[in-house]
Amino acid sequence: MEKLSVSEIINNIQNEVVFHAVSDDYSFTLKIDSYVPYACAAIHDGFQFRKELWEICLHSAYERWYEEDPETKNMIAFHPIVIAGCDSRFEYDLNRPSEEAVFETAWGKQLWKQPLPEAVKQNSLKKHDTFYNVVASLIKKLEEKFGVCVVYDMHSYNWQRWDREVPTWNLGTSNINNDRFGAAVESWRTSLSEIVFPNNIKSTAKINDTFQGNGYFLKFITNNFKNTLVLATEIAKVYCDEYNQILFPEVVAKVSEELKYRLPKHASEFYKTYSNK
Repeated sequence: MEKLSVSEIINNIQNEVVFHAVSDDYSFTLKIDSYVPYACAAIHDGFQFRKELWEICLHSAYERWYEEDPETKNMIAFHPIVIAGCDSRFEYDLNRPSEEAVFETAWGKQLWKQPLPEAVKQNSLKKHDTFYNVVASLIKKLEEKFGVCVVYDMHSYNWQRWDREVPTWNLGTSNINNDRFGAAVESWRTSLSEIVFPNNIKSTAKINDTFQGNGYFLKFITNNFKNTLVLATEIAKVYCDEYNQILFPEVVAKVSEELKYRLPKHASEFYKTYSNK
């Protein structure tokens, strides 16, 4: 891995350079082992929380961890194109538009002891904008090269906070072209439902059950690139103990192992189906 400026990263993409880099502000990483018609993203994997925010944040490190998506990058790390956030969504949320990315309350609780200074807020928003400049360059290149593209937008959610049975996997599809891509959504749901987890963890996959796919990452790509499908893919946090902050590495490894072949298989079928349409 190397440290690159955003202009260097974008130049590499435009020239189809293979590289693995962290942005020079350390806000995200991008790995491109080869240029293929699919990409993976883990925008809430990050947990960095810069020191100037420590004393004024009312949420504990555990509370931040609880709402983040730990290990989602590791679940997709083997794939040829992976972009992932490094910073905590409590600093700025990459799944919200810029004007809402730095929030005052988080999940029903006041976030800051006092209003953030404007300079501090703008520092965070600059990183948000930078990330989306790179995302736009990446998807533009993949659409130009392949005609179509599919992006696997990996997230996790706290299943134990629900007062009903919820699925192991949820796909949010309310903001994509379901008339065009509905078959691809269903085939991805079916594939996920077939995963057998360790520890007798139940495996189910549903569409728009717990979340509907209203995130900004999906909307940004969908609204700007008509030939790219974003699959907002949420795994329930069955891979950890949400309340005691214990990760289950054998479950994370199993998910990674399953996605290592299921994901490119689905992407290949997607490309064959939609590349000439």
